[in-house]
Amino acid sequence: MIDPTPNESEAMTVGGCEGGEYLESIGKSDLATLTETEWDCFLDAVITGYCDHLRELAGRDRTRLDAMTPEVPF
Repeated sequence: MIDPTPNESEAMTVGGCEGGEYLESIGKSDLATLTETEWDCFLDAVITGYCDHLRELAGRDRTRLDAMTPEVPF
């Protein structure tokens, strides 16, 4: 990813941790030894962790931005 935003960087960290947790759960650390199914599950953990966290951060940003927007006076 080129020039990730702070939210994207944080989401990458979370996605990576999710992938690491999956690898720990199956007792493997060498990606070259993963079966096709394990590889798919690993990618699912990383991508889902990334996307879920990015959506969570976007929701927080939206709430913060909405609170900063003054109401229309008419």
